[in-house]
Amino acid sequence: MPSGSALNPLSLTRNAIQKRNINPGAGRKPIDYRVVFSAIVYVLRTGIQWKALPKEHFGSPSAIHRYFRDWEKQGVFKKLWEMGLTEYHEVLGIQWQWQSVDGSNLKAPLAQESVGNNPTDRGKKWI
Repeated sequence: MPSGSALNPLSLTRNAIQKRNINPGAGRKPIDYRVVFSAIVYVLRTGIQWKALPKEHFGSPSAIHRYFRDWEKQGVFKKLWEMGLTEYHEVLGIQWQWQSVDGSNLKAPLAQESVGNNPTDRGKKWI
């Protein structure tokens, strides 16, 4: 890794996140960003629902989700992605000429002629 440019999501979140206006002594203490980031990664990796987050490890699931929404609006995850791509490119180099598009997202132009009508849509008029 290049010296001094190690990807640190926690420093990114500290620098990129706008602080909430909290009155001193009001409400609960803010959750540590390291715990919030760990909880967000846990949800994204496991696919569990936000409300299923273990409170004993991460705190209030609704608070974690609120941080997630706020950070997403502020572009924290996009910046993190860009920093990761930049660092990877500096270390190993991204081979852009080998990138491809997933064809499953594109409509097959001759699909109707090659497969015929869908048997479940017998009542529909096909053009």
